[in-house]
Amino acid sequence: MDYKKNLNIKSTCKAMKKILLVMLVSFMTTATLAQSEKYIKAMEAKIAMLDSNNSANTWKDLANSFERIAEAEKTQWMPYYYASFCNVMIGYSSMPQDGGMGDNSSITDPYADKAESLLNKAMALTVPNTEIYCIKKMVHSLKMMGNPMVRYMTEGTKATESLAKAKELNAANPRIYILEGQDKFYTPEQFGGSKAEAKVMFEKAQSLFDTYKTESNIAPNWGRSQVAYFLSQLK
Repeated sequence: MDYKKNLNIKSTCKAMKKILLVMLVSFMTTATLAQSEKYIKAMEAKIAMLDSNNSANTWKDLANSFERIAEAEKTQWMPYYYASFCNVMIGYSSMPQDGGMGDNSSITDPYADKAESLLNKAMALTVPNTEIYCIKKMVHSLKMMGNPMVRYMTEGTKATESLAKAKELNAANPRIYILEGQDKFYTPEQFGGSKAEAKVMFEKAQSLFDTYKTESNIAPNWGRSQVAYFLSQLK
């Protein structure tokens, strides 16, 4: 009897352990899903604002929001990516609007350096991809624009190389052609700029957007409003 009783006790203990394990796994899965849903909703709310913003202050708010999400998640590369993108846009938005080509590095460099630091964190969390290199191109372009007469050969070259890498990784990414089009649009003709060539680039981006599919709701998908703006300027 004692032997049978011991067997029953052992069986009951094993059964209890299995139940507890299942409950623990279920709890952890539910908690993970809840955290994932919270992360995705937070990202979606901020990403929705990217294509409708042209204010430096709003870019700053978005940059801070994405960085807070990044620091909370730690293992996700996209919040760092978006925070980097927003810092580049702050830099662009903060530049003097008089079209001057002087030394504005004291304005642009802090944002370019911040963007580069955040992008390095994103790169450490994912494999090389076309979106990362598009932002890398933008970082180097911002650094160049801070002092174009001095930095064209260094930062300008790095920007060109980064965009070429983005195209190598995925030539169907419409953001590549937005960036190429902007370069052609803003560069004086005597230095290789061309409004006609810019229009071709923006039209290609627009065409690619018609068939472009993202991997998720929070994957990079910005740029449609930029295409619409530039094409409206090139009629």
